[in-house]
Amino acid sequence: MAQQITRGYQALLADAEARVASIDPHEAIALCGRDDVVFVDLRDPRELEREGRMPGAFHCPRGMLEFWIDPESPYHRPIFARDARFVFFCASGWRSALAADAAQSMGLQPVSHLAGGFTAWKAAGGAVEALPKS
Repeated sequence: MAQQITRGYQALLADAEARVASIDPHEAIALCGRDDVVFVDLRDPRELEREGRMPGAFHCPRGMLEFWIDPESPYHRPIFARDARFVFFCASGWRSALAADAAQSMGLQPVSHLAGGFTAWKAAGGAVEALPKS
């Protein structure tokens, strides 16, 4: 017998969007480069290679987020202990809404996510840099 999914991704996204602030790409462009704002890029490395990256953004694969945030984890990253505003983004805003919701539930504050993700960032004229060739 096949698994019966009782709550789909759309319900999870709706719940996350109701709990987490989102910012539009123009607001994100205005925040980019500030010392008190950390942009967290959740896209996988293949997406970064293909699409480029936001200058100054910190890359955190989505699967490691909770481990990198928690100071008790052996995988903790000090950037998540900074006194800063954290803006999460992915390609289109789905993973970042869920990630920001998880980060906020862990106590990371203030947290928001980029509505429309990196796609919206580029469409609004946000800076994009290519990854260095290896």
